[in-house]
Amino acid sequence: MSRDDSASPAIDLDRPETYAAVDRAGMLGHVQALAAQVADAWRLAAAFDAPARYQGAAAIVVAGMGGSAIGADLVRALVSDTLAVPLVVWRDYGLPAWVDARTLVIASSYSGGTEETLSSVKRALAVGAPVLGITTGGALADLLTEAGAPVLRFAYTAQPRAALGYSLGLVLGLLARLGYLPDQALAVAAATDALREAADQLGPAVPTAFNGAKQLARTLHGRVAVIYGGGFLAPVARRWKGQLNENAKNWAFFEELPELDHNAVMGYRYPAGGAGPHVVQLHSALLPPRLTLRAEVTAELLARYGIPYTTVVAWGDGLLAQLLTAVAYGDWVSYYLALLNEIDPTEIGAIDQLKARLGEADR
Repeated sequence: MSRDDSASPAIDLDRPETYAAVDRAGMLGHVQALAAQVADAWRLAAAFDAPARYQGAAAIVVAGMGGSAIGADLVRALVSDTLAVPLVVWRDYGLPAWVDARTLVIASSYSGGTEETLSSVKRALAVGAPVLGITTGGALADLLTEAGAPVLRFAYTAQPRAALGYSLGLVLGLLARLGYLPDQALAVAAATDALREAADQLGPAVPTAFNGAKQLARTLHGRVAVIYGGGFLAPVARRWKGQLNENAKNWAFFEELPELDHNAVMGYRYPAGGAGPHVVQLHSALLPPRLTLRAEVTAELLARYGIPYTTVVAWGDGLLAQLLTAVAYGDWVSYYLALLNEIDPTEIGAIDQLKARLGEADR
């Protein structure tokens, strides 16, 4: 089913008073709160104490799924040039076979009940790896507390994807707190300033004529979205894809530069005609020149084959700020597209159904 069965009036993006008819659980407030989430996450991480054995690991694994994992993807892209040890984001049961007592395992689960992440924690404890949790509570907190392992708790009521400021900010803050990264306080301050600016520029009070997120949501309405991103914007493309899926219940996919130039560009020819996809290219002035050139040539190929595309340019002072303004832009687009699709952006009926079926199989 593509939309909510309940009757709702047509949504006018330039009349925010109409939003509540579809946005019944208040996703709007969470989209607006990203800057405050990042600031609070940084505060919590800065005050967190962990035993000395959590420092000096030979590798780091962040185990998580969905909205609890994407923050680590963003951090990995952000610090790839400065982090001296490998950082792996693990989206699966168990852990890689190479994880041992020299590997720091960070288990990220908003609810604390993610079965894949709990499996990873049990494996980490079994091999003697230092493990800590990022969660609001649940079975993850209980398991780690029983094992004498530290837990960084936060309190924020939302769907996991709507708590990105915590899943990103707490991982970034922990890595700095444990000495794997230099202090990030100035970068976090610049990022929160940029996020507040993004909310001012893209929020409901800004008319469609001056609001790029509303315009892009209208462009994507009724189409499949394909998001392109390279360098530190590659996981941002993944975030856009997930938000368009979960918030707007819309088909969306993502591709990464430079890899897409070795295969995806050959698929522009067929099928020809019809509505087809709309490509969103994420860009930043901070990307390496060769990636910028690839994006330009890729845009030329899209135009040659008549494939519509939109370029979204990140802004802000520094990598973290630009990464997060690109994230925020996608969050706003997914929110407005949910309204145009007349579907509650918070509802996750298909995921709930899947979890219920898995639960039945376990009984």
